[in-house]
Amino acid sequence: MNSARPATAQTETPEDDAPVLTAHRAGLLGCRSCGRVWPEDQKTCNRCEAPLTPPDRRGLSAVWAWLLAGMICYIPANIMPMMTTRSLGGFGGGGDATIIGGVLQLIHHGDLFIAAVVFVASVMVPIGKFIAIIWLALIAGKPATEQNAHTRLHIYEIVEFIGRWSMIDVFVVAILSALVQLGFVVSIKPGPAAASFALSVAFTMLAAQSFDPRLIWRGLPLHRRKVDE
Repeated sequence: MNSARPATAQTETPEDDAPVLTAHRAGLLGCRSCGRVWPEDQKTCNRCEAPLTPPDRRGLSAVWAWLLAGMICYIPANIMPMMTTRSLGGFGGGGDATIIGGVLQLIHHGDLFIAAVVFVASVMVPIGKFIAIIWLALIAGKPATEQNAHTRLHIYEIVEFIGRWSMIDVFVVAILSALVQLGFVVSIKPGPAAASFALSVAFTMLAAQSFDPRLIWRGLPLHRRKVDE
């Protein structure tokens, strides 16, 4: 009696083992300003008149430069005072408050929600952006599947979108400095950390804008993976 062995057949759906078509492989070049694609030999976008440049890993040097500047400015932003408060002519309290010191004061006074917002916007978000940009710059152009490429693109879009919202501490200090000026009674002035924090956010935003997301798609395989059944 012959024992039947299950045969393993390699089946392909229309999507399996099909070539992964990108704009670069199709001979097209995307505009970084409006997103429309044009033939590679074209020099200017006909829609927004922006110059068309191919993606180049050498452009990552600008990303690293802006990112390093942002990280350097972020150190004094957390060490030096963000806000200086003076009340009752200097005899009724007040003092200097750093970012972490302000969060601890809010927790002490029971403002847990505001403390959480300040901590997330001023500590977790900037550090998360540093890590995300470093990761994107390191893997730009490296081999990736389509799913990984979409994940990397979503992370880049998140970093670019939330960059402006990291200015919450600077906005709060600017508003309080403008409104709370009662002379002898109480006054609030921005500390040196406010300028450092604003510069750190600006440099990080420039680092994200200098990153060319088209490099994400350069590492895709030539063909999709076959499915074995």
